[in-house]
Amino acid sequence: MKIFSHLFRLMHISFVLLKHGLDEIVLATHLFRPLRFLILLSPFRWTKDYQKSRGQRIREALEELGPIFVKFGQLLSTRFDILPEDIVKELIPLQDSVAPFPGEIAQHMIETSLEHSLSQIFQSFDLNPLASASIAQVHSATLLDGRTVIVKVLRPHIYKIIKRDIELLQMIANMAQKYWKAVRRFKPREIVAEFEKSLLDELDLMREAANASQLRRNFLNSSLLYVPEVHWQFTTHNVLVMERVYGTSISNIESLVQLGFNLKQLAEHNIEIFFTQVFRDCFFSRRYASWKYFGVSSRSQAPPIYCH
Repeated sequence: MKIFSHLFRLMHISFVLLKHGLDEIVLATHLFRPLRFLILLSPFRWTKDYQKSRGQRIREALEELGPIFVKFGQLLSTRFDILPEDIVKELIPLQDSVAPFPGEIAQHMIETSLEHSLSQIFQSFDLNPLASASIAQVHSATLLDGRTVIVKVLRPHIYKIIKRDIELLQMIANMAQKYWKAVRRFKPREIVAEFEKSLLDELDLMREAANASQLRRNFLNSSLLYVPEVHWQFTTHNVLVMERVYGTSISNIESLVQLGFNLKQLAEHNIEIFFTQVFRDCFFSRRYASWKYFGVSSRSQAPPIYCH
């Protein structure tokens, strides 16, 4: 039965790509190249919205296809070296501006996971998400003692969705490894296995909280780096509550220049922080890291690196 499920999913992926005017991607692949003439029969060829840029169409297609494809878009959004600038800029919002799920669902998930109503935990809780990405979304809140926090909640049914698409990727990787000599050197099976491991790690917010806490301990007395505190009493495998920090994103170069930052000094401190994590602590994770001075903050999806 799984083979039919995978074939249906492949058909759906092709349909979404065609719908968003990306038929050239579908029909340019090795598998579909002999069927390029079918592009003339596609109803979407005549209804394609040419007002939208190719980057916007790619981003919207990835959002519609789900978490794994959004994650892929997030990875590509940092690769100005391999993609045209117009496409990369359109993919950047996938890092934290994916279409959110309703705040009421987030509320139900938090209350179920923590076994308390929101009013028993928070003085206030904003049902409108602060940010939303492929795996989870973030809400702002205030604890009963007045401390401001962010609440990260996994997307509903995320495990099932990830499992389905990972199985599909494994099937495609096996077929590519077996029948497509040109891609064998890229080791598609190993790539999918590594991608799966990375995703499964992200689905465990307790692991993320542990990494953040370890990083905080390592830099507790640092003048360069500030790591927000995790509120462990309100943290589970699908809910993470931690201190909220404010600042300017390190990727917002224009704002940093306007605020008078020394970009050379920022880069030097960034290098120093990186090598301190790797060579002093044998533990590296860029998540939820914030430079103390001037309130500069930086977030990324890089996983921790351990020394053995």
